[in-house]
Amino acid sequence: MIENSVKNILEKVKSAHTLDRSEVVALLNFGGEELIRAADETRRQYVGDGIYIRALVEFSNYCTRTCFYCGLRAENNKIHRYRMNPDEIISTAKMVSEKGFRTIVLQSGEDCGFKIDELCRIVEEIKKNDIAVTLSIGEKSFDEYKMLKSAGADRFLLRIETTNKELYQKYHPKMSFKNRLRCLDDLRTLGYEVGTGSLIGLEGQTVGMIADDILFFKKINVDMIGIGVFIPHPDTPLGVTAAGDFELARRAVAVTRLLLPDINIPATTAMETLKPNGRGLVLEAGANVVMLNAAENEEYKKEYSIYPDKAGINDSLDLSLTKLKKTLVPIDRNILISKGFRADNKAV
Repeated sequence: MIENSVKNILEKVKSAHTLDRSEVVALLNFGGEELIRAADETRRQYVGDGIYIRALVEFSNYCTRTCFYCGLRAENNKIHRYRMNPDEIISTAKMVSEKGFRTIVLQSGEDCGFKIDELCRIVEEIKKNDIAVTLSIGEKSFDEYKMLKSAGADRFLLRIETTNKELYQKYHPKMSFKNRLRCLDDLRTLGYEVGTGSLIGLEGQTVGMIADDILFFKKINVDMIGIGVFIPHPDTPLGVTAAGDFELARRAVAVTRLLLPDINIPATTAMETLKPNGRGLVLEAGANVVMLNAAENEEYKKEYSIYPDKAGINDSLDLSLTKLKKTLVPIDRNILISKGFRADNKAV
């Protein structure tokens, strides 16, 4: 009975790319390989077999926030803090451009050490290399987002982690759920390509909540969705809780692809950390983006510790790219040398 129900839901979503909440919950609970195959077919139809690669630069691990799950939280006094200077960031961008990357992702904690004028100058200098700039630097005012967009920033990643207000407030003390929504709305208004996403496995999270997340992403028509899986960090309040369910997170990726067929979905490093070949398994479930760490300083990589034992932490950018190419061979995928905007997918 359940098998027939899942089959009927899959037939509906493959043609209409819409589901109600109960149908999303059913796929998250009971979707098996049929779900994975359906998502992979939809991915191939709408975005093709290419993988967009992004060079990730984690330029500061300072953070004013105290999110319960993150090793960068302000109250973690066991971490060694670092902050790349602007010239380091700009030279790293030039390096990755010369290696053929067409997108750079600048990510940090919510670091007050960088003033908005300085961030704008960094973006302006990087754009001289003819690469797309994605920012992942947290909550800012409308005017600050506007200044960064005017400086040349193309995309902005701001994960909401959960759209359940009570759960959000529980794990994000002194933060405002309403302000998070405001930020996402501002980014869309200003013309950014907007990315957000969920963290699967937070204590107290239900499958229904994850379904609500996915339907929210559908409602706001977000351009990129990162589905992460919770990995406990020992120096956080959630350090002794269980890790999230890899297979549930993978199903969430698949359902997301079916509901938003032409968006970009990364196979996150957390997936690779939690399960051997996790990245490849998520690419088979509808993902089409991989971010590779471009830091040349080994200490920076180690100290950007959102969660422990991150996959590939000791790999150079070249080695990471070599490993990725090997991962793609058995699943018949290829790397695309492109800036990889959502609009590009519609032409595939």
